[in-house]
Amino acid sequence: MATAQANSLLNSWIKLYRTKQRSAVLSLCGAGLTLALIAAFSLTVGSTAIPLQDMLGMITGVITHQPSASAYDASLYTILFTIRLPRIFMAGLVGCALAMAGAAYQGMFRNPLADPYLTGISQGAALGAVAGFLLPGSLPVELIPILGFLGAVISVIVVFFIARTGKTVPVTTLILGGVAVGAFLASFTSYLLIVSGDKLQGIIFWLLGTFSLADWSRVAIIAPYILAGITVLMLMARPLNVMQLDEEQARQLGINVEKTKVLILAAATLATAAAVCFCGAIGFVGIIIPHAVRLILGPDYRLLLPFSALAGAGFLILADTAARTLLAPTEIPVGVITALIGAPFFLYLLRQKKRGIF
Repeated sequence: MATAQANSLLNSWIKLYRTKQRSAVLSLCGAGLTLALIAAFSLTVGSTAIPLQDMLGMITGVITHQPSASAYDASLYTILFTIRLPRIFMAGLVGCALAMAGAAYQGMFRNPLADPYLTGISQGAALGAVAGFLLPGSLPVELIPILGFLGAVISVIVVFFIARTGKTVPVTTLILGGVAVGAFLASFTSYLLIVSGDKLQGIIFWLLGTFSLADWSRVAIIAPYILAGITVLMLMARPLNVMQLDEEQARQLGINVEKTKVLILAAATLATAAAVCFCGAIGFVGIIIPHAVRLILGPDYRLLLPFSALAGAGFLILADTAARTLLAPTEIPVGVITALIGAPFFLYLLRQKKRGIF
């Protein structure tokens, strides 16, 4: 009798697990379809509208290797494939990277207010990029993002070694080190802005975040780094779930906590540094997206990370669409749009934190 009851209970658990798996897969498919619809909408709107039927026809022609440029207005063809598609791909990749890095940082630090720039990435990238803007002579345009990427990576490495105590990296020390190094680097950036002269407007526009320079070559450069970073973060889903208890319990359950921290820090840094090197430090995506997903799906990182990636991509594509259309043909920095949405949400989180809800 007891054996029959145990078998019945086991079967019910298996059935529940399979049902949850099926539901998660269907939800991911739905989120992917929503992202595709957002991208399609973004392709059709702008200072020059592209009819949906024409857009689908041109894309279908390219996929099926049938020449279709002659069947449509050549200018629309150029706008679609040279300007909007790479811009949407870049916005999607950056949104995916920032949202996943933010979710991972919130889990590692066990702090709902953590974001991908907590360890000085944005300040390091800003200093590197501004220095690139101000270097004398005629320099390759790609030097600026390279310097931004190096600045972001170096700043995180410095923060890591400052925070490291023996073989451990205390979370509190890591946060404080990030704040201190970030403030130090920001002071240098402020000085460079003061002496930038007629280059100030271009620098400020970059610092506020923009996808105006997006093209296929830049997408090809950042995509491998972002994909590598988010792949590692996805593999950290189970350790992040366990680390929500506390570090000691995580160790008892077989998690190498310090190794997990290093992997999360390295993967999030790689993805975030690649994301900001071409488009600047776009704020609030790494805070608001993980929380919005968490409110809907719960705290399981096996779901939270992939859904954050899709939601972050969709959100930043919509934000960029608003940035280039609201005052068309004038473009608003996309960081302004994300801040207008993210700042009120951030204040809401602070209030919830004060009430002890998180």
